Formats: sequence, C-alpha cells, structure tokens
Amino acid sequence: MAAAEPVSYPDNMPSDLRLPLLALAASLSLALVPRCLAQDPPAKPAPDVLIFSNGDQLTGKLVHAVDGTITFHSDMAGDINVPLDKVKELRSSGSFAVLGKNQPVMGALVRPGTVQVADGKLTVTSGAEPIATLPATEVGYLIDEPTFRRETDPRPSLWYGWNGTLTAGATLVRATQTGTTLTAGAALIRQFPTVPYLPPRNRTTLNLTETYGTSRAPTIPQTVPRTPDAIVKTSIFHADAEQDEYLSRKFYYLAEASFDHNFSLGLQLQQIYGAGVGWTPFSNPRQELNLKADVHYEKQQFFLVPTVIPNNQDLIGSTFAENYRRTFPRGIIFTEAGNVIPSWNNPNAYSANVTAGLLLPVWKRFAANLSATDNFINNPAPGYNKSSFQFVTGISYSLK
Repeated sequence: MAAAEPVSYPDNMPSDLRLPLLALAASLSLALVPRCLAQDPPAKPAPDVLIFSNGDQLTGKLVHAVDGTITFHSDMAGDINVPLDKVKELRSSGSFAVLGKNQPVMGALVRPGTVQVADGKLTVTSGAEPIATLPATEVGYLIDEPTFRRETDPRPSLWYGWNGTLTAGATLVRATQTGTTLTAGAALIRQFPTVPYLPPRNRTTLNLTETYGTSRAPTIPQTVPRTPDAIVKTSIFHADAEQDEYLSRKFYYLAEASFDHNFSLGLQLQQIYGAGVGWTPFSNPRQELNLKADVHYEKQQFFLVPTVIPNNQDLIGSTFAENYRRTFPRGIIFTEAGNVIPSWNNPNAYSANVTAGLLLPVWKRFAANLSATDNFINNPAPGYNKSSFQFVTGISYSLK
C-alpha cells in the first residue's frame, strides 16, 4: 500500500486556518475507518440450577413459588412443580419478592439478589451478603421482581388487566313480512392481581347487553284506504357495574349499580344502587362459583298506559345472586347467573333474572356464542306479560 501523501496547504492560506482544517481532516479520517474490532456481546446469565433431594439435577429458570411449592421451567421438561421439601439445592440469579406465610403482599421483601435453597432454608443474597432467610416451610410466595412490581401497583393503568368477551349477532327477514333484530353485548372483568397465584385484591366487572328489533307485517287482503302495516318492536337492554374489594381469598364486600329497560314488560327503566358482601366457595381454572347479597335502592319506571296511572315505584330491597363458570375440554366455557330481587317496602314488587351461555371456540379468539335469558317482573305495566324470554346466537371475540 502506498504511503499517504502529506497534507499541503496553499502558500497564501493564513496560518490561523491550518490548525482547524487539520482537526477536521483527522475527524473525517477516523469516521471513515471501519471498526475492525466488534464489541463482545453481553454474557448471558447462567441458567438456574435445581437439585432434587435424590441428587437429580435440572437447569432452566425459576418461575415462582407458591405455598411451599416451586414452579421451575426447563427446556427439556417444561414447567414442573416441586415441593420445597423435595429440593436439596436451588440456585437462581433472578431478583425475587419473598413473602412469608400470612404476610401482607405489600409487605414483601423485594431486593435484587440471588435465590438459594439449601438445608431446608431459602436465602436471598446480594453479592456475598444475605438479605433474608426463611425456613422453606414458611415461604408463602416467591415472585420475580417485575411481576411483583406490576401486579401490586396501587394505581395501575386504567387499561391494564382487562379481560372478557365482545358479542354481536343479527337476524334479517325480507319477505312479505320484514324484520331486523340486532344483538350486542360486552362482558368485561379486571381482577388484581391478574396472576392466579397471588391473593386477589379487587375486581371490577362491567356487563352490557342489548337486543333491538322491529318486525313489519302488511294487512292481507289490503283494504282501501290502505290499512297501516302492523309493527312489532323489541327492545331489551341491561347494563351493570360492580366493584369488589377482597377481605380474603373467599370473602369480599361490593358496591354495584344496574340499569334495565324492557319494552316487552312495559318497563321503561329500572335502576338499582346498592352495597353488599360476596363469598367465593371455590375458584380454580376449571370452575368458579360466587354467591352475593346486597341491600339497595331501586327505582322502577313503567311506560304510561292510556287512562292508567303509571305504576312507578321507589323501593328498598335486596339482591340475592349467584354466578357460575365451568371450563370444559377444547376451551368450551359454560356460564350461568341468576338473581332474585325482593322488595322490603312493597312485597308485590319483586323480580328475578336467569341467564345461561355457552362459548364454543371457532378460530383463534373467535367463538360461537349461545345464550338464553329469562327476565321476570311481578308488577309489570298493565297489559304486559310478567316474563320475557330470549334465545340469542352470535359470534364472540375474547380480549385475551
């Protein structure tokens, strides 16, 4: 390679400009020189090591520990659950929150450090100094730090943690008679923490359903002048919201509001605002049952029937409710909910509702939805039936 020629300047160039030009030329030269030595990539953390009491060993990643049982992920074996008393030694380089049994979640110890289990004790170490040591039998939860921070945030994002389904359906008839019926619904739930292995803190539910349709039938045979077509209207609307605050895994107190409109029962609007308590006898990935009772204020407004005084009511009553969920193989989900709403200041003004639904997975997050609902009110507007029943089919989309 030929040697680079020295930089020469015009004879008439001022001497005070030569130094800045020399610096600029040097900078451009360095920028054009390719980097011959690439930086070494950061070293991957060593895998976690699990040694069983019989001497067998697995490498992988510690996921969490719940009530004395750890979940460990191995590329070869997948997720496995192992009681801590079957663990001879565990070494993990992750950062974890450690909770003792009967210790409040917000009082957990969260420190960056390694986790070790040996001689029946769990130790969190930062550098060479132990931060916390617990007997393995006293470990309630061991949760990775990012999950713990996210799931115990006292003010989570408004949009975080929501789950549920959106449903829509339609029925069209175009013949001598014409009819259009549209159905839409949303069932949303947000429970904190969202991970199932942490004790529940609070839960928010929002439900909305609407069935609206019209049917038009001409008079046959026609007369002169023309007889107006007979028009039948369907309008059934329900919305409710509930906030639950947990006292324990099974017991919680609640505040709720609900709104109902049912043209088929002559009910213009029913409003309920109340507070009560709830109990969850069992809850697991396969099934869940909730029982609830409240005391509330209820206002019923009925459509004005000619020559009849509208039967509007201001009531103090209660709601006794239950809802049940069951998951079957292949992702099929059955749900059922019912309530009875007596009135304490007018025993004649009671009502009840029951609904059952089935979700049949079709493709990815889409599922076929079948549901049946029966609404009963003992004191409808004069001339209306006490009960309305509807069977709805549609397509549902799951948010998660």
